[in-house]
Amino acid sequence: MSRLNEKKIIGIFQSRLGNKGFAPEDVEFFKIGKKYHVLKVDTLVESTDVPPTIKLEDVARKSIVSCISDFAAKGVKPIFGIVSLTIPKKYSKSKIENLARGFYKARKEFHLKILGGDTNEGKELVISFSLFGITEKIVRRKGAKINDIIITSGPFGYTSAGLNILLKNKKHSKKFESRAKRAVFNPRPRLEFGLKNKNYFSSSMDSSDGLSTTLNEMSDQSKKRFVVNKLPTERDVFDFANSNNLDVNDLVFNGGEEYEIVATVNPSNLKKIKKYAKKNRIKLYEIGYVMKGKGVFFQKNGKLISIKDKGWHHFQKS
Repeated sequence: MSRLNEKKIIGIFQSRLGNKGFAPEDVEFFKIGKKYHVLKVDTLVESTDVPPTIKLEDVARKSIVSCISDFAAKGVKPIFGIVSLTIPKKYSKSKIENLARGFYKARKEFHLKILGGDTNEGKELVISFSLFGITEKIVRRKGAKINDIIITSGPFGYTSAGLNILLKNKKHSKKFESRAKRAVFNPRPRLEFGLKNKNYFSSSMDSSDGLSTTLNEMSDQSKKRFVVNKLPTERDVFDFANSNNLDVNDLVFNGGEEYEIVATVNPSNLKKIKKYAKKNRIKLYEIGYVMKGKGVFFQKNGKLISIKDKGWHHFQKS
């Protein structure tokens, strides 16, 4: 019997819940009056989501970052949070205090009020964080128009490189190691960037499942072809890939956990976004354009090479 993938599993639940026409978004929402009430829940599991040598303080923060990044892509200001913790019985008081310190830091960093939650005992650490906010506008995954420019709010490839260093002991310089591990342990979601520029986005999505997944989802929902003509990365990622005989395209497109915003923008709005990015020291990448058709392609030497969805999916075959 074939094993179900994440998409099929979600489809089963949505069908049983009466949501057969369900289109995935970064957040869930409903409308009361003129305002959207927005919710997001994300779960961090120790055995699948926690890399070696990361501090528990950073683990707690990262469980909140994943939700913040989705709010950022939708242009929604987070207000309240609720946390559910499954904690191993063997955890010492100092470990619990480290988790609490991480939640506290994230609360201050993102100006949240954590209302409370639930604690339980289990075999491994599991953190489920729920985020709540209210807004008058949500930027959808669909909405890209022909001739729109595709942008990302930061570089890709460093998280993949960091995991290769941590898990496979790949060769690297000290400077690159520091940057790559920082991308894994202490990611920076682009909340203010999303809040300040959402009116200029025709579509947007959080990239934490991988750039190839993000681009394919946005292309599919917008019913447009996305053409990438420039990789959103830096020279040191190329150097790392070359020195370790790795495919730089795989590092950039299929890594995941970058927590950047991928958006499509009308060319007339690009100047305003670039001005904001420059003022706030954000490295903006213009990576391609939208055209009539379907699918995602990488344009190289005059040829179009299909970019398949090979990002992070739970339950995928190893």
